[in-house]
Amino acid sequence: MKLSLERLELHHAQRFLDAVARSQSLHSPWVAPPNDPDTFREFVEKRDGDRHLSYVAVNDDADLVGCINLSEIVRGSFQSAYLGFYAFVPFAGRGLMREAMQLVLTEAFTTLGLHRLEANIQPHNQRSKRLVESLGFRREGFSPRYLQIAGEWCDHQRFAITAEKWQA
Repeated sequence: MKLSLERLELHHAQRFLDAVARSQSLHSPWVAPPNDPDTFREFVEKRDGDRHLSYVAVNDDADLVGCINLSEIVRGSFQSAYLGFYAFVPFAGRGLMREAMQLVLTEAFTTLGLHRLEANIQPHNQRSKRLVESLGFRREGFSPRYLQIAGEWCDHQRFAITAEKWQA
């Protein structure tokens, strides 16, 4: 199965919302993606600039495999962004998100010219931690009550990778 990346656009709405609906048990409590048409539209419109980019990984059958976000892109001497991601059922656990993440990392470090990506992951989310570590991310620290997810302030572990590590 070959994957491709597409920038998340409004025309993905129905497929995206269907994928989120069938993936609720996978996503909870780790992430709260847009789950209704209005929230999806707001999410996509926020990514209509140069500071927030969202991609969907799409398979040969045009199924959405997962979503990967580059947020708070900072240019200048920093050249950095935050990386967020989530798979969709039934594609989780098949190695497809690793392939999709490789495509996004290549895009981030080559086309976009970023130097550093940081992923913040809840301590008990073992699958996501294994995924980023398999891609060469290093653990950098712990942030208590770092990010609000579904109304709760959640602790996170910080992982990061630089362009030099990605090219090695």
